[in-house]
Amino acid sequence: MIGFYLHSNEEVLGVIQIMSVHFDHSIPNWRTHLETIGHNVLVLVREGKVKYEINGEEVVAEKGDFLFIPKSTRRSGENDRNGTHQKHTILFTLDSGLRTGIPFLDEGQFIKAKIANFQYASHRCERLYEEMRGSKRFRSFICLGIMQELIGMLAREMEKPELAPMKQKYAQIVKTYLLEHYREPVEIEQLAKLIHRSPNYTTALFKEVYGHSPIRYMHQLRVLEACNLLLNSDMTVSGIAQYLGYYDTSYFFRIFKKHSGMSPTEFIVQGDQSRVFL
Repeated sequence: MIGFYLHSNEEVLGVIQIMSVHFDHSIPNWRTHLETIGHNVLVLVREGKVKYEINGEEVVAEKGDFLFIPKSTRRSGENDRNGTHQKHTILFTLDSGLRTGIPFLDEGQFIKAKIANFQYASHRCERLYEEMRGSKRFRSFICLGIMQELIGMLAREMEKPELAPMKQKYAQIVKTYLLEHYREPVEIEQLAKLIHRSPNYTTALFKEVYGHSPIRYMHQLRVLEACNLLLNSDMTVSGIAQYLGYYDTSYFFRIFKKHSGMSPTEFIVQGDQSRVFL
């Protein structure tokens, strides 16, 4: 168990104790019995769907959903009928005598929200899971920093105005295209034509929904694939660069370092994709 203080400029706002961190990876027949939980829970769904009963109401969470389940909730959970799921789960307690300034924590309110920067949040959960299982020096400081960041990300997400369904639809069209064509040359004008809007509108819309521009997202997809190929193939760095649409290897090096925080060579030496936070 790891504890820390949340500080403002003038006072201590609260104490959080991280109890445990789990990663459920496609567990057959996964189920938790109905009970009143004695701790708070953060859940980030990575794949599939998971079904909860929260205080008598059914809640289905799917990929990209971030949940806060407060202490004293009557909760049960199980796989969705369509199959298994993958999710990160963080159990923690909060000193109820102190206020944090974060509404859902202070009010003990269940929330479910789509997280805009899903890939980044997933990597932060992976890092927290890894650090909680390890024994390296300064582990507690790293874990507490990540936990505080995740709570802050969710709090910021809750303050965003609700997006119109049409905006979400347009942004999803662009995202789906990028997922299918990220290795190809992509121009913002090309993406704008998909939704019959201007390039400036398309960029602003995508950033509003997902937290970054379409071109940045394309580079993130390429770097994630580069990480996989660096660890799991015998392709050279220059070969990977060309495969991903970077015909200037030095430019690929710059993009890789910008998005991962290290060079391809440093990444190969480290050999751990969970430390890449895009």
